[in-house]
Amino acid sequence: MSKSADSYPISKRNRVVRRPMRGHYDKATVHDILDRALVCHIAYVIDGQPYCTPTSFWREGDRLYWHGSSASRMIRNQGQGLPVCLTVTHVDAIVLARCGFNHSVNYRAVMAFGTAHLIDDPAEKLRLMDRFLDRFFPGRAGLMRPPTKQEIKATSFIGMEIEQASAKIRDVGVHDEEADYAVPAWTALLPVRTVLGRIEECPRQMPGVRKPRGMKGYVAGRNLDEVFLDAYRAYENTAG
Repeated sequence: MSKSADSYPISKRNRVVRRPMRGHYDKATVHDILDRALVCHIAYVIDGQPYCTPTSFWREGDRLYWHGSSASRMIRNQGQGLPVCLTVTHVDAIVLARCGFNHSVNYRAVMAFGTAHLIDDPAEKLRLMDRFLDRFFPGRAGLMRPPTKQEIKATSFIGMEIEQASAKIRDVGVHDEEADYAVPAWTALLPVRTVLGRIEECPRQMPGVRKPRGMKGYVAGRNLDEVFLDAYRAYENTAG
């Protein structure tokens, strides 16, 4: 198992097998992909049955956090110390070729492995509720009313130290077999972006309330992954 301070250890579990040249294990690349995302998918097994749950998450150093209802199956089982695999994917382009085999998708993806544990200390849960808000909307937690006891009770957080992780990136244009270039089929690379639309303020907004500084990056037309990355960097600076 290879290991360095700036990279995650590599073993059979996280080594990229197909197209290994697209694999990345350095923390800078892995973290960049994670920090640009709002939603992850968490895979786990309960009594031999595989499950995969989508949820919101965020990163603090080498630790990942996600939330869910206290009554959910995911929380009840992962809280006992369950091995999980957390994945994130950004779709960057659709690649149309001259044969079905060479059609593809450009993407950035991460698989992170670790053991999930429930955070059950009430004070820590309250801290994480604020951190969750501030990670995506810096400074917003301080503008909100405090959560009620029932809201704190109904919300659970899971934490996972990243034991191993790998990123895989495909960034390739149209590619065909030489003989296929004679096929009269329209081919192209179709870029894909997720962008913010026009912001619609609440019709019951109190007079004089303005968009706070922490939301200045949320502007119509911006790439959402760039907004999330900027928000994370601002959050890191304030979180210390």
